[in-house]
Amino acid sequence: MTAILIGVFIGFVFGGPFGALFGGILGAWINRNYINPNEQTGGGARGHFNRQRAQSAFFKATFLVMGRLAKADGRVSEHEIEMASAIMNEMRLSPDQRKAAINLFNQGKQPSADISEALAEFRRVAGSSTLVPLFLEIQLQAAYADGSLTAAERAVFKHVCDQLGVSQISFELLHKRFQAQRAYYHAGGQQGGGWARPDSGQSLSKAYEVLGVESSATDSEVKRAYRKLMSQHHPDKLVAKGLPEEMMEVAKQKAQEIQVAYEQIRDHRKNK
Repeated sequence: MTAILIGVFIGFVFGGPFGALFGGILGAWINRNYINPNEQTGGGARGHFNRQRAQSAFFKATFLVMGRLAKADGRVSEHEIEMASAIMNEMRLSPDQRKAAINLFNQGKQPSADISEALAEFRRVAGSSTLVPLFLEIQLQAAYADGSLTAAERAVFKHVCDQLGVSQISFELLHKRFQAQRAYYHAGGQQGGGWARPDSGQSLSKAYEVLGVESSATDSEVKRAYRKLMSQHHPDKLVAKGLPEEMMEVAKQKAQEIQVAYEQIRDHRKNK
């Protein structure tokens, strides 16, 4: 602010009102890029605080909602418990973090638990960033532990999307792409910790659905969709926006799934 005032004053002295305007713009640029660059870049103490707040909000909302989804049908199945545990394992949580996650999961199962407050806080710190789609993908992964999405679970997702400002159209598009990923990798299986590439024609059609494009899409449209999804699931970018570092492995797996689908489409087109 000091740089802006100085710029306005000097500009006015040497150039009148127009000089003051130019001086103010120049002062703002100096303030942003030299005096306090961390306000824009998210670095330094202020940016670190915001990131920590986002990480905490993401972590809390993740396991509270996961518990609510597990209890949506009135009974928590063994598959749902195993899926929640598997996600915790994938995140490589410390013993204390795992204990906190289990406590939040159990809280979410209680009818009296208010998940709206946690979702509101998550929305405040995450806004409309790519953290929100990843959050919904994690919840879908947990919800499909027993093989399908029930009406009760859909009602929970409706509430979650309303709280996060996600339209039902956007959710259904994300849901459709999630189902395609699930079908695609179920067909391919997993080998040595990495995803196998399915070979059938049916899996090729699913690969297009994973990217969210039609098989008639041009090469440039396929590549554009691929790059957009990879950008949305880039672990380092997500951590910078507030993804807890423990969840980087989840983001890496999502990015790997997108990569495998794109490579199958690319290779198929090269060999046509």
